[in-house]
Amino acid sequence: MTYAGDVSPREAWEMLETAEDAILVDVRTLPEWQFVGLPDLAGLGRQTSLVSWQVWPGMEINANFVDEVAASSRGGPLLFICRSGVRSAHAASAATAGGLGPCYNVSEGFEGDRDGKGHRGRAGGWKVAGLPWKQE
Repeated sequence: MTYAGDVSPREAWEMLETAEDAILVDVRTLPEWQFVGLPDLAGLGRQTSLVSWQVWPGMEINANFVDEVAASSRGGPLLFICRSGVRSAHAASAATAGGLGPCYNVSEGFEGDRDGKGHRGRAGGWKVAGLPWKQE
């Protein structure tokens, strides 16, 4: 089953601003959340839902993923984000197949694609779009 579509980080932010029941689900791993940073939704009076698509360190698919997302869902749009938009696309598909949604993939992810020097966080993504984020 196909998810509802891809949105840019800016479009995701706009959906979160206008749809009170929309949820941003960060599907990265605990080390990524801790060391790379997280989308900061405090200005919207919300928190990012943290549900790993793959479990660190073995990176196997989280067998409880759909149930964990369902537990935080409020029946509105679900926006899935990862590092670059690949894992979150799989997560959006799985959530859609599990009866949740509408589900959207944040296509550029949190860090975006690699730049010419192989570095992330400089060519697209939530951070480059200038959207709020925090690092622990």
